Amino acid sequence: MLTTDQAMNGKLEPGEELSAPESRSPSSDAPVPARNKRRVLGWIALLLVCAGTVSFVMAKRDDARKKAQLSSPKSIPSVAITAATAQKGNIGVYLDAIGTVTPVYTSSITPQANGIVTAVSYTEGQMVQKGDPLIEIDPRPYQAQLAEAQGTLEHDTNVLAQARMDLERFRAAWARNAIPKQTLDDQEKLVLQLQGTVKFDVGAVAFAEIQLGYCHITAPIPGRVGLRLVDPGNVVQANQTSATTSALVIITQIQPITVIFTIAEDSIDAVQAQIRKGAVLPVEAFNRTEAVKIDTGKLLTLDNQIDTTTGTVKLRALFDNKDQALFPNEFVNARLLVKTLKGVTLIPTNAIQHNGQETFVYLVRNGTAVMQTIKAGVADAGMTAVEGINPGDVVATSSFNKLQNGSKVAISTQPIPSETSGSKTGSNAP
Repeated sequence: MLTTDQAMNGKLEPGEELSAPESRSPSSDAPVPARNKRRVLGWIALLLVCAGTVSFVMAKRDDARKKAQLSSPKSIPSVAITAATAQKGNIGVYLDAIGTVTPVYTSSITPQANGIVTAVSYTEGQMVQKGDPLIEIDPRPYQAQLAEAQGTLEHDTNVLAQARMDLERFRAAWARNAIPKQTLDDQEKLVLQLQGTVKFDVGAVAFAEIQLGYCHITAPIPGRVGLRLVDPGNVVQANQTSATTSALVIITQIQPITVIFTIAEDSIDAVQAQIRKGAVLPVEAFNRTEAVKIDTGKLLTLDNQIDTTTGTVKLRALFDNKDQALFPNEFVNARLLVKTLKGVTLIPTNAIQHNGQETFVYLVRNGTAVMQTIKAGVADAGMTAVEGINPGDVVATSSFNKLQNGSKVAISTQPIPSETSGSKTGSNAP
C-alpha cells in the first residue's frame, strides 16, 4: 500500500491502494455508525409522507371546489326596486296655457260735475253692491239751477194755458164773424210757440236734475273698491281731457271673474268640435308654480280672430271665484280639458325610460326585470297612458341606473334613495 505522500507525488501504481498515515487518530477514521444512518433515513421518509399527505388533501379540496362551482350556478345579487301595477282607467287630454285674471267689468268713475267733495262714503277695499253711495259733491249750485229751471217751466206752462184759453175765445168769436180770420190764425201760432217754449223748459229741468244727480255718485256695478283717490274738501272738475282727469274711484267685479289665456291655432279645431257638441269644457287655474290649483271654471268663448304674429287665439274662461282666490291681473297657468280618454292602460310617468327614439319600461316577471318597448301617450297628474303592456303588469319605478334586461330584482316597500335616471344606452337597448 502507498502512503499519502506517495499518492501526492504521483507514484500511485495500478492495483495499489491509498493508505492513511499512521500518525492519524483511529477515532477520526472510524465509519459512521449504522444507527445514525437509520435515523436520517427515517426523518427523510417522514418528510416525504407529510408532503404527500398535504398534497393529497389540497388536491381533494380543489376537486371539491371545482365540482361545487360546476354543480351550482353563479349567484347574482338582486337589485332593490320599487314597482307599480299598470291600471285600466281614464285620463284627460289637456291644453296648458298661461293666462291673466281679468274682471268681467271694471269701472273707473270720473267726475261729471264741478264742485267740492263733501263726503267719501266707502272704505278702501270694500265690497260694494250696485247703487251703494260712494262720493258726494256739493249739490247746492245744481239745486239752485234746478229750481230756476223749474220756475221757468211753471211760468211758461201757465202762459201756454192762457194762450190756449184765448184761442178758444177767438174761435168762438170768428164763428160769429166778430173777429177777422187773421186774429185767429195769429193766436194759433202763438200757442204753438208757447208749446215749444214749455218743451224747452222741460228739457232744462231734466238737464238740471241730471247735473244734480252727478253730485251723488253711486256704484254702477258690484265689486271691490280700490284705494281712496280723493278726500273731502278736494275740488273736482268735469269735462277735462283724459290726460288731466283723474278717477274718483275704481271698482272691479270680483265674483264672477274671468281668465283670458291663449292656445295654438292648431288646437282650435279640437276645441270647437267639443263646443259644437254642446260640451262644457272645464278650465283649471293654477298658481305661478303650478303647485296649487286656485279654482275651477268653464270655457266661456273664443276670440273671433287669430293673432297672426303669434299664431295663437285668445279664450275666456269664467270662474265663480267664491273664495276670491283669483285676483284681477294675476298671472295664472290655465289647463283646458278638451276630452277624456276612457279605458286606457295607465302607469306612473316615472316608470317610462327612453333610449334614443325608443321608449320602454322594465316589466317585473318572476323576480326578473324584462325590458318592454311601449308607446307613450297622454300624461296627467303623474300618470301616462301607454300601449304595449296590459293592465295588471308590474313595472319598475326606480333603480334604473342598476337595471338591465334580465336583472334579478327584489321589490321593496320602502322608498329607494333618489338617483339619476334617464336614457338607457348600450346593452340596455330593447
